[in-house]
Amino acid sequence: MKLMPLDNTNAENVADLRALACNIDTSRGRAIKEPPPSHRSEFQRDRDRIIHCSAFRRLEYKTQVFTNYEGDMFRTRLTHSLEVAQVARTIARALKVNEDLTEAISLAHDLGHTPFGHAGQDALNECMAAYGGFEHNYQSLRVVDKLEQRYFKFDGLNLLFETREGILKHCSRRRARSLGDVGKRILERRPPSVEAQIANLADEIAYNHHDIDDGLRANILTPEILSESDLFREVHTKLTRQNVHAHQDRIKHAVLREMLSIFVNDLIDASRLRYINLGAPTHNVNDEIIGFSDSVQQAHIALKKLLFKYLYRHPRIDKNNELAKDIIRKLFDYYVAHPTQMSDEIDSASVMDHMEITTRVADYIAGMTDRFAVTRFTELFETSS
Repeated sequence: MKLMPLDNTNAENVADLRALACNIDTSRGRAIKEPPPSHRSEFQRDRDRIIHCSAFRRLEYKTQVFTNYEGDMFRTRLTHSLEVAQVARTIARALKVNEDLTEAISLAHDLGHTPFGHAGQDALNECMAAYGGFEHNYQSLRVVDKLEQRYFKFDGLNLLFETREGILKHCSRRRARSLGDVGKRILERRPPSVEAQIANLADEIAYNHHDIDDGLRANILTPEILSESDLFREVHTKLTRQNVHAHQDRIKHAVLREMLSIFVNDLIDASRLRYINLGAPTHNVNDEIIGFSDSVQQAHIALKKLLFKYLYRHPRIDKNNELAKDIIRKLFDYYVAHPTQMSDEIDSASVMDHMEITTRVADYIAGMTDRFAVTRFTELFETSS
């Protein structure tokens, strides 16, 4: 593949996107007013609340692709979130938009994810089909708006509107209607803030690259398989020729670093140029600014397709996914039938209607770690893990 160089002729006209950045002066604030923080910004306060919440810590034992018991070196939802935040901060800093907001959205984007990765999410969505389904982006917002219970004056974390809107990312229009102002953007089909756009694409960049790394570590992916990607083949061939005596592990890491740099640098440059071409600084707010150049976008899509073909649908992954789905389905059915078993706070289910019971069950299961879900499944159904 031939990456087309970007024409930076007009880049000197605008160095960054700071005119689009969210800031506290234009922020829509918090649902519950609070005194301003000392020695940090309001957006830093949001980031810190996310890092210190229980749901964030539980990400350490939630699957990214490989379940936790398969090895200590594979990514989890927690390490994934940290890698997303690192990529997103780099991009936000280069474009001079709100780095703290970008980081907060990145760290929180998977707070509502189920155990067992996308398999767990799919199973819980099936279980909740008659009750509106399950969407992990909506659940992440639900975590920070309601489910975290740490403060005297409010449920949730009372985050800034802009952080909450960025965390939501997308959801069904039906759910968006129930969310008031924070769901309005989805109903009006407007793109999110540039900070949220950066976090969204940083998520995709991060998981493409660390899933390749984990797939190689698991001996599911090989350089030969990955060479179906023109970009991987070109970078791998170049670095192998330049480092003929290097160990393959060092070459692998060098290839992933260079590919990551290509995607991040292209996103920064292409976003600047798109901003200029759309009439900076008075562009239409309905225009999405953050994105790759055409050639790098094609390479990005090709990598995603390759991972779906060879990694995410590999028999080893499929086998674990089916086991995970069975655990989620059986736990869901059990707790719907026995809701008082979820918590000492639920003394009787007689005061809850069926919709409320299923919602509480979905909240409970989505909050589980892989290990806790397996433990509860083993205890309830007397089967080996």
